[in-house]
Amino acid sequence: MTCPENAHKENILIVDDQPGNLKVLISLLTKQGYIVQQAASGAIALETVQKRLPDLILLDIVMPEMSGFEVCEKLKSDEQTCDIPVIFISVLKETSYKVEAFKVGGVDYITKPFRGEEILARVETHLKIRRMESAIKEKNRQLQESEERYRQMFQNNTAVKLLI
Repeated sequence: MTCPENAHKENILIVDDQPGNLKVLISLLTKQGYIVQQAASGAIALETVQKRLPDLILLDIVMPEMSGFEVCEKLKSDEQTCDIPVIFISVLKETSYKVEAFKVGGVDYITKPFRGEEILARVETHLKIRRMESAIKEKNRQLQESEERYRQMFQNNTAVKLLI
């Protein structure tokens, strides 16, 4: 049984300088119905994000010119991209790298070689969290609007009573 929240497949950006990794991840995610964008470097990733905001980013750490940590820091410092969940995928297994990934704003960390089932489980989990956060933000916006309308109605009602 498919939940309504899975009816719309999100847009995922994969950032990795290794063509083999890109190919495997693109195949895995497109088979699940996701819209997939790719970038072979951090600079290309930052350009790609400006053209079309992804719902989630899979980001390698070790890349020439700009590391995944630097890319994530730039994304998190931009109001337009700061809420996009970033899952790091890396050959770096040491705890210090994992801790750094979370410090710069990553939401998860997967070590290479990765398993497809793990990628899909983590992607789906973080997309679900993102959908829930978006729904909460929308409900809060609606509540604030309702509160403002009621406040104005109360003020108008009080003003009418004072005139009577």
